[in-house]
Order: sequence, then structure tokens, then C-alpha cells
Amino acid sequence: MRSWMVMIGAVVFAWQAQAEPLSAVPDAKPVGTARLSKLVWDVYDATLYAPDGQWSDAQPFALSLHYLMALDGQDIAERSVAEIRKQGFGDEVKLAAWYSQMKAIFPDVRKGSEITGIYQPDAPTAFYLGSESLGQIRDPEFGRWFFNIWLGDNTSEPDIRKQLLGMR
Repeated sequence: MRSWMVMIGAVVFAWQAQAEPLSAVPDAKPVGTARLSKLVWDVYDATLYAPDGQWSDAQPFALSLHYLMALDGQDIAERSVAEIRKQGFGDEVKLAAWYSQMKAIFPDVRKGSEITGIYQPDAPTAFYLGSESLGQIRDPEFGRWFFNIWLGDNTSEPDIRKQLLGMR
């Protein structure tokens, strides 16, 4: 009997570890989608999810990137730091810490990989590869700056921002 309980506990734990990332966003529905292309390469399709499809940076939301090409995780972390810096964030000590954490979290991706980031105000930012948890960055300030890469007024991709926010 005890071995069955241990097995059931292991299955429940494994299921929770593979939980759907969008479950962190109540009533998650798509707000908008966009494709990032550079020169002749399609890089990823992005989808923004928010409660009832209504985005606000004051409530939880999720951004999923469905990769259309292979990229190195370290390159994704480097590009993220560069984009956060472009948003106007200048604390180089924090950027170095965030870079180190992103580099440890972001995997190399291949065509078909999907990474989802979960934003919750004043809480850690969580990342998933499919339904597998990749890790969290616990600094609550990180989430706002990270997601501003796509959603901030100073984004380097204003058309993608408009599409994600449903402002076509």
C-alpha cells in the first residue's frame, strides 16, 4: 500500500511540475499575436495572454514565443539585456545579475520550441519551455522591464507591440 502512495505522490508531483503555465493567469485569453522577422528570417510568433483577453500591466499576463528558428539561449539572454537597456534601464549591476539568471534559465531553442514568460505584479517572473518550468527571476522589478521589451512605449518593435496589444 505504501509503495502505491509513493507512486501516486510522484505522479502528482510530476503533473504539478508540468502544469500549464497559463494557469497562473486567471481566465487567460489571447490579447494579440505578432511575428518577429529579421531580414529574410522569421524568428518567432508571439502571443500575449491576459485575463479575459484584456491586458493591463497591473494584473498577471503571459507572453509566449513560438520559435520559428534555432537560437542559442545565451544569445537570447544577451539580446534581452540589450533590449532592457534600450528601454532606459541603467542599473548595470542589476542588469549583470539579471543576465546571469536569464543565461541559466533560457535554453537553446529549435524550430517549434515555445517559451512562455509569466508576469505577476510584485512577484517573481516565471519561465516555461512548453509546460516544463525553466525557473524564476525573483526580483519583482525584472518582470516589468523584461516584458517592456515587447509591451513598453519604448520598444524597438512598435508594430509588434501594437499587434500584441490588439491595436492593429
